[in-house]
Amino acid sequence: MIYDYITIDKNKAAPLYLQLYESIKRAVGTGRIKKGDRLPSIRKLAHGLGVSCTTVDAAYQQLCVEGYICPKPKRGYFALAAQSQYGDCPEKPPAPASCRTNRVYIRYNFGTDCVDSRNIDVKAWRHYIREILNRKEIIASYGAHQGEMELRSALSDYSGRERGTVAPPERIVVGAGTQPLLSILCGLLGRGKTVAMESPGFLQAEQVFSDYGFKVLKLPGDSAGIDMDALQKSGAGLAFVSPSGRMSNGLSIPMGRRLELLKWARKNGGIIIEDDHNGELRYRARPVPSMQGLGGGRDVVYIGSFSKLLLPSVRIGYMVLTPELLKPYLPLAVNYNQTASKIEQLALSGYIKNGGLEKHLRHLRKLYSEKSEKLCAAVGREFGGTAEILLQETPLTVLLTVHSVKGAEELCSIAAEKGVRVTAAPGGLKIRLGFAGIPMDDIEPAVACLKEAWGKYLLK
Repeated sequence: MIYDYITIDKNKAAPLYLQLYESIKRAVGTGRIKKGDRLPSIRKLAHGLGVSCTTVDAAYQQLCVEGYICPKPKRGYFALAAQSQYGDCPEKPPAPASCRTNRVYIRYNFGTDCVDSRNIDVKAWRHYIREILNRKEIIASYGAHQGEMELRSALSDYSGRERGTVAPPERIVVGAGTQPLLSILCGLLGRGKTVAMESPGFLQAEQVFSDYGFKVLKLPGDSAGIDMDALQKSGAGLAFVSPSGRMSNGLSIPMGRRLELLKWARKNGGIIIEDDHNGELRYRARPVPSMQGLGGGRDVVYIGSFSKLLLPSVRIGYMVLTPELLKPYLPLAVNYNQTASKIEQLALSGYIKNGGLEKHLRHLRKLYSEKSEKLCAAVGREFGGTAEILLQETPLTVLLTVHSVKGAEELCSIAAEKGVRVTAAPGGLKIRLGFAGIPMDDIEPAVACLKEAWGKYLLK
């Protein structure tokens, strides 16, 4: 090994970047790498270990986040002081009793909060970030309150092509994800409003509505979405929907129900808040156009994001206001601090304008189609009639009903003990298997591991 403090094994199931991260962290902690030591460049270390630059970059980024190393412009990466659990401390101090947990090594991750780092267009993203960092006149000033005009123009074109939205740049508001944007929207709408949503709903949205004094009505759903009779009778003036992936089952709201909702808004003077997360990622058929576009840009506030399209860590979302809501927003815009990084906004703008995002989107559609097919086939092969599968396309998950003497929460705990992370769906009756973050080659052994963990609890 060219670097004797690094131990990686390409035959292990653990990702290479994680093995590299653990090796360097251990070397910093034990003093083999001392404070101020310069680490090899990404390119040099990748060449020396026979791994990709992406692998090294991912390990270095995680080490930076946790405070083991830090980057210095044009010089490279340098070690920082060892963390408190190492160095001068003979042993890690015990955690308070209330905080102690039995940490389990997760070998296979079917979580829904990550993407596979190997499928991220890191090289392109790094290029656009560097390009903006070189524009000193740009980075030396605060960002625009409403969002950078370059990005809003790019988003206007992109969302029009991919989602069919009616989104002039002047009606677009940029923010760091759905919650900050909803906060602005609630401020415009005023307190005391009533908002309806299908049960189960989007918890983060519910929290914002509650914080602003909104009455949240959890309405039942039918096979097509939120129950229209219940909505009519509720007296709500707002309806929050996720037409591309319902929280209850991950399926899209069919066209007929979308038109019914638009008719309800038009007839009752209501407003639909459309959370279109991952609307572009439908891959088995063409994505259904946004409700905002179907309604001609009226009566619908549109919210889009890029967490699963680009990077979960790039917290950029956008909201398209109705013409009526734009009027009160404009004089207030200067009072809202921009929550999304100006640098990332401008980098994303370049990425979109040069076609990078749409090229990456085509790659993701193909990838997730292949991953979902492989996952469904593996579950069918291992579990047979003891499990029922529902593919949730845009949420990038498979919803699993397991015929077992154990409940969903218990099965999740049993899986974790075997090194497989899965989550219970809202209601605790089904299990989610997210396939965005798990590598393709890990899908079949991960499902086999689940079968081994749950086998004795299955109902034949």
